[in-house]
Amino acid sequence: MRKFMSSVLVTLVATSGLLVGCGGGESSSGGKESAAPANASAPADQKSESKPAEVIELNLGHTLTADSERQIIAEKMAQLAEEKSGGTIKISTFPQSQLGGEVKQIQSVRTGAQGMLIVSTAALENTYPEYSIFDLPYLFDSAEQANKVFQSEVGDKFLDMLSDQGLVGLGWGWANERNIFASKKVETPEDVKGLKTRVMQAPGYVKTYETLGAQPTPMAYGEVYLAVQQGTVDGGDTSPDQFVMDKFLEVAKYYNKTKLHYVPIVTAISKSKWDQMTPDQQKALQEAVDEALAFGVEYNKTYYDKYYEEMKKAGVEIVESDVEAFKKAAMPARESILKEIPNGEELLKEIEAAK
Repeated sequence: MRKFMSSVLVTLVATSGLLVGCGGGESSSGGKESAAPANASAPADQKSESKPAEVIELNLGHTLTADSERQIIAEKMAQLAEEKSGGTIKISTFPQSQLGGEVKQIQSVRTGAQGMLIVSTAALENTYPEYSIFDLPYLFDSAEQANKVFQSEVGDKFLDMLSDQGLVGLGWGWANERNIFASKKVETPEDVKGLKTRVMQAPGYVKTYETLGAQPTPMAYGEVYLAVQQGTVDGGDTSPDQFVMDKFLEVAKYYNKTKLHYVPIVTAISKSKWDQMTPDQQKALQEAVDEALAFGVEYNKTYYDKYYEEMKKAGVEIVESDVEAFKKAAMPARESILKEIPNGEELLKEIEAAK
């Protein structure tokens, strides 16, 4: 609603400017009429006719599978947006990297070649370095705490940052824990040393795993399954739902609950597409996103325990890692990551205050 009201105000200001700048029209006698006073009222029988909203078609992409939480959210958004807009917003969904990896999709949305995306915060860091703050290991103590922060004014502040580079942030999805899956048990930081671990393509993730003594290997998400299967990497880090949905339980014997990071997802739209919409369409889309993301939160809560049950059924051993030992070992990474973040110390204080 905050973003919708801003758009309405901009539209009203722009409209007022046009009315003031129009001067007079040509009179029936051929002479120029003087402009009417600014506070003059139009005759009561004159009614302006609003132009019907054009149909806006949006391609929404993400990198997870067609049965993932992100796709469920995307389909819900599409359904609600069409309903709420009276059929003038049509969203087509493209899961499983059909529109490219996350970095490519971000660029496509910024340029307007792609309409929308659902993306992890790590992929946004090259364009929005402030988002590197979420790479700090053990920034949050739990998923509940993380999501409280993202739904606060701090979360709004980070969404607003996106507008500087061609995106409009529409909302946050559930921030889930990310754990290490691997071909070996990872109970303590000693077990990570030398482990070839796929990490997201973000400097903070690389620094965290280097600090722990692992061999971090950034690669596109779509390449990870084959890399683990072929032994190119020993494992990676991912959330419980992704581990199950993307079939990593077929190629990794251990799911180690290290809880190094809690990573949310962001739903964003191309600013050029957003600006093409009427205020009513913007309101309809924002409401659709809000409701779809809330639906995703409840979905995640419902199925969280079931993901672990699926792991056990598949023969995966779930390891309760020594989180306190990992936290102590990872702390040196926080300082070096923080130094590279614009206004990092101030952003960290705001996050801490919102917990």
